[in-house]
Amino acid sequence: MEIKMYTFEPHGDARGQLVAVEANKDIPFEVKRVYYMYDTTPGVARGHHAHKALEQILICVHGSCKILLDNGKEKETVVLDEPNKGLYISSDMWRVMYDFSPDAVLMVMASTYYEESDYIRDYDEFLKYVESRGE
Repeated sequence: MEIKMYTFEPHGDARGQLVAVEANKDIPFEVKRVYYMYDTTPGVARGHHAHKALEQILICVHGSCKILLDNGKEKETVVLDEPNKGLYISSDMWRVMYDFSPDAVLMVMASTYYEESDYIRDYDEFLKYVESRGE
């Protein structure tokens, strides 16, 4: 499994840091939606789904969390704990976000608008879907 991490150039001085992310330049898609998670209840995992078409970049802009990625054959865990590092998640990838620090803010940039039909929420269905696509 190939994990793609992006490092975004911080611009800072005595006033603090600023990170800019430009669609189709710093990341490989046009951003259609941005959302973020915070005040996550201790011990709670988020995600538990895959997407048929959606691509995402996840940035833990504050604190830390772990992301379990599963392509149906391999699983890998990535720690996000730097606000200028972004994890690319392709379509057809099961994801679980967990082990959020109490101060974690996880921002997600998505390539499409919300579309419930793009979600695969059952893991067994995900495995069948991936197998049917020959991946």
